Amino acid sequence: MMYNWWPGNNSNSWIGMIIGMIIFVAAIIVLIVILLRPKHNDNSRGNYRESQDSSMRILDERFAKGEIDEEEYKKRKEILKKM
Repeated sequence: MMYNWWPGNNSNSWIGMIIGMIIFVAAIIVLIVILLRPKHNDNSRGNYRESQDSSMRILDERFAKGEIDEEEYKKRKEILKKM
């Protein structure tokens, strides 16, 4: 019995090693995903506000160029203010 020198060694010990290896590889993948994930600012409302300001600036420019009339300008401006 030279091949069975490890205490507690049986034919099912390879199942435990496979499960352990799967858990180890999954933990490494999760760690990599967490480290490489883009960081989100806590100021997500600030980004929304910047987008709204940009939309208002574009609307002002379109009105100044004469692309839209005053009625449409006022209507769209009210819509943007409600957002």
